Amino acid sequence: MMSSQLQGGMTLVARSMLGLIFLLSAIGNKIPNFAGIVENMQTAGVPAPQLMLVGAIAFLIVGSLSVILGFWARIGAALLLVFLALATYYFHAFWKYEGQEQQMQMIHFMKNLSMAGAMLFIIANGSGPFILDRRVGEK
Repeated sequence: MMSSQLQGGMTLVARSMLGLIFLLSAIGNKIPNFAGIVENMQTAGVPAPQLMLVGAIAFLIVGSLSVILGFWARIGAALLLVFLALATYYFHAFWKYEGQEQQMQMIHFMKNLSMAGAMLFIIANGSGPFILDRRVGEK
């Protein structure tokens, strides 16, 4: 049996690793490259790309912080799941490509699929020990 302290620590590290990719995507790419990202979204056929990008940034920041901190993590994971579904549909439709580009898009598709699975796991099972929800509930 694993000790609760070790399990809690590993879960916190796992949530942080999972949430970090989404948080950095928002603050390190989408916000500073807003105009370019909107252009890419228009090319991909995303409706109302400016509004959708603002929504994506909000989902990424709120969802990732929620998962990392374990504060309403099921809701945060649901936000990230919605982001993943839309991003995968619009940007990683590997079946539309051939050759090397198809391989690259399939890799991104599968990466997003695995992260979507992790979000479903959090939605189904919660975020584990060492969560902010518990701290807030104690006060």
